[in-house]
Amino acid sequence: MSRTVTLVLLDSAGRPLGALPPFGVPEPWWQEAGSIVAAVRQRHGLEVAVLRLLDADRPAPPGGHVRYLAQVVDAPAVPLAPVAVDLAPHPLRQPWAEAGGPADSVAWATGELRRLGRRVTAVAQQRTWNLSAIWRLDTDQGPAWLKQLPPFFRHEPTVLAFPVDQGVGVGADLPGDPNSLINGPVVLAADGEGRMLLADVPGEDRYGAGEGERAAVAAEHHAVQLRACGVVGELVAAGVPDLRGARLAGWIRERLAGHDVSAAAGLLAGLDHRLRQVGDCGLPDTLVHGDLHPGNVRGDDGRRTVIDWADSFAGHPAFDLLRLTEDVDADAAARLIDAWARRWRADVPGSDPHRAVDLLRPVAPLRLAAVYAMFLAAIEPSEHPYHVHDVPAALARAAAAVARP
Repeated sequence: MSRTVTLVLLDSAGRPLGALPPFGVPEPWWQEAGSIVAAVRQRHGLEVAVLRLLDADRPAPPGGHVRYLAQVVDAPAVPLAPVAVDLAPHPLRQPWAEAGGPADSVAWATGELRRLGRRVTAVAQQRTWNLSAIWRLDTDQGPAWLKQLPPFFRHEPTVLAFPVDQGVGVGADLPGDPNSLINGPVVLAADGEGRMLLADVPGEDRYGAGEGERAAVAAEHHAVQLRACGVVGELVAAGVPDLRGARLAGWIRERLAGHDVSAAAGLLAGLDHRLRQVGDCGLPDTLVHGDLHPGNVRGDDGRRTVIDWADSFAGHPAFDLLRLTEDVDADAAARLIDAWARRWRADVPGSDPHRAVDLLRPVAPLRLAAVYAMFLAAIEPSEHPYHVHDVPAALARAAAAVARP
């Protein structure tokens, strides 16, 4: 599957110019901007920054014909088709989706790298959508990455740079910053408004990782979560979302208000009781990555770094295990869960990790439904196609998990 793209261009002052002829790009995922920028450079000799999604010929990604708004530095020589485009401001629009926004962010990152003694030799936009904007900056000392986040994800640099508590262990045995609590990318700079500059993480994203590599990820992540148990209150005080215990039920209901939750009505009605039962299982709250699948692990078979901590929160450690095992066969998942449970029983004698997993199995997709609902409430309507179908789909998975024997 691929995409066909139409770019509606703005000039350097943000005035509309018209639309480039449609062209194809290989990746079907609408948020991927790198191939769009490269194709326009190759076809027309233009440098553009993709700002945001305008519309598409299908209700949700991937693929199809997609229109974006983009900004060009120099006046294009290619004929442009006249097109009407709504440029009215929107209160939920992210800074990087506005004319001039990408240039401002790249200028900030370039200045920070200069302050660190690194000269930028090339900049390449990678991704833009309602959840993040990402650029690669090549320097004379290797690449760095600029990531910009919406308000509901702005705790990520706090998590990435959270210091090791010497009372619960040290991070020297993990990749990344040995002074950081977690195994994640090194933060080179952050502006407190959603921009952060990250050191490069060598290797490849581990999509398609097998059972053995997932087992290694789970074991390494257990060490992080065990350390984080001792500082979970400090993490919450620093701005990490607090979804511990009974707070999770209220958080879910608040975000799903206004959505059709009939598919999971029984689960929602009994959620408080279920979470009390989870608490009785005796496992401590900790830092939860929130989206621990192999694509958010980068490296090779021997050395891994967990990336993209924007979904992180304080809560139950089983949520990450359930995410890590949700797309493997039942036997492999059972073995991974057994190993996870053995580690927690050894560290927390008398706890019942298996029962906690069973109780939280339907809560995991229910929490995701609430996350997607949060996205929809916090993004402008033109970006809704990215997530509008995710809420009912996650609710259906939650209902199916309750019904599973």
